[in-house]
Amino acid sequence: MKIRKYLIIFLCVMLLILGNPIMATGTPTKDGTTSDGQPPKVRASAACLMEVATGRIYFAKQGDKRREPASLTKIMTAILAIEKGNLKDVVTVGKKAAAVSMGQDIGLSPGDRLYLEDLLKAALMYSANDSTVAIGEHIAGSHDAFIKMMNDKAKVLGMKDTRYANTNGYHNPNHYTTAIDLAKLTCYALKNPVFASFVRTREATITWLPKEKTGNPQEVQTETPRQRVIHNTNALLESNFEGINGVKTGTTPRAGKCLIASATREGRQLVAVVLNSPNRWDDATNLLEYGFREFRPQVLSEKDEVMGEIPVVEGVEQKVTLVAAKKVEAYVARIDSDKVERKINLAPPPKAPIKQGIKLGKATFVLHGQEIATVDLVANRNIKRLPWFKRIFKK
Repeated sequence: MKIRKYLIIFLCVMLLILGNPIMATGTPTKDGTTSDGQPPKVRASAACLMEVATGRIYFAKQGDKRREPASLTKIMTAILAIEKGNLKDVVTVGKKAAAVSMGQDIGLSPGDRLYLEDLLKAALMYSANDSTVAIGEHIAGSHDAFIKMMNDKAKVLGMKDTRYANTNGYHNPNHYTTAIDLAKLTCYALKNPVFASFVRTREATITWLPKEKTGNPQEVQTETPRQRVIHNTNALLESNFEGINGVKTGTTPRAGKCLIASATREGRQLVAVVLNSPNRWDDATNLLEYGFREFRPQVLSEKDEVMGEIPVVEGVEQKVTLVAAKKVEAYVARIDSDKVERKINLAPPPKAPIKQGIKLGKATFVLHGQEIATVDLVANRNIKRLPWFKRIFKK
């Protein structure tokens, strides 16, 4: 009887343990992961999490696989227009821009006149396809010339797996990019204060300026300008996710639902790219939460920390000690804190005299094959040259 009683108690305890995910796998976090430090499960076909300041990749899933970017294309269109144009430029809409009817638009007509600033807001916030064509023609003189500018800029930014065929993201077999390339582009664009301001704006008013007079005496000029209020398609701006501040949505039947989201906490800004996701909002916020939670600052070298030594030619001392020129920190995932490797690269043996503080090498810190930080290695003291007679004797 007692044995049966003890057996029942034992089975109940085991059922409690096995049926309780907290006891079995650790404490669940906001993003659905546990505190074991592993990244969240991303349902998107491709994704990337990147640190804006350094361009470091925190996470990638099919990061180098070419995919259609949909309206994420407009990030390149916008940053080029901001850099090459003037926000108060008056753009006159041509027939090509007015003919755009696929997807989202703001209803541009031939001869419409708007400030470049308003067209940019329409493109970045409302994802208007017609506005990007008007922008491209204004900046480069023609749509094709602007496409060339887009591809040239992609090369400059190191977007090696990107090619543009239009300004807005319509399907084209020659229009593709990758999650990593999009992260690179967005990190670059967010460093521009105008771009950063637009993509975090929730609502804006677009104004059509009066059309130019044609000289026809029968022409009637409208005194009240036409206006339209637009709302940002990025629903995360309306969420309570801590630090959210942009960036862009994109959707087409072929590309699926895409999103680039950025957030800043404690002075660190991260960008999450998710392509073709069944739930882009969760994928993006889970990645951002993972990056802020799991990646913490780690000291890789202290200032004046000894890193090695190097022979000195014709010096009163045969060697000089090399030390780190400064303190170096980098954000490292907690589970990788003991996996950072240090590689030392030294200059050829220097000839005396040696001046304290002169650079004689470099230390590179590598994690999983990715360079995460570097520091110059400098001489820790002065070393004089041997007198001429001692140099002769030594030779």
